[in-house]
Amino acid sequence: MADEHSFDISASVDMMEVKNALEVAKKEVTNRFDFKGLKAEIELNEKDKTITLLSSSDSKIDALKDIVISKLIKREIPPVALSEKSRENASGGNTKCILKLNDTLDSDNAKKITKAIKEAKIKVNASIRGDEVRVVSKSIDELQNTIKLVKGLNLELPLSFKNLK
Repeated sequence: MADEHSFDISASVDMMEVKNALEVAKKEVTNRFDFKGLKAEIELNEKDKTITLLSSSDSKIDALKDIVISKLIKREIPPVALSEKSRENASGGNTKCILKLNDTLDSDNAKKITKAIKEAKIKVNASIRGDEVRVVSKSIDELQNTIKLVKGLNLELPLSFKNLK
């Protein structure tokens, strides 16, 4: 039995699942009656980790966004993984919306997590390691309490808890 147990907190999304969800969303848009004859595009930019939605009006953009979010939820990607970066008018009287995939644990959120853990006075040590937070304790129960605490923080990130040892 190990003397110390640990796990890592990170924010990540499975890009393959995102691609699959967007393909299913594109198929649904082509079959939906309310999009017949209208411009409706969904594009993924993997490098920038953005999803671009293009349609004829704000209401159609909202409908596209709802379709994308519902398909992501079915693929077990939480809606907090997306945030609206910008919405602007595009050429031809269309509207363009850019959604950002939030899949990295930035230093501000890592600091919030470690601060909350320290303020809760749980008997664990939390340290920031790049884009992850490592939590170490002698008790697995304390680690499980820490997971509950972090889930309750309601950060706008798709948090994952890995490598529980």
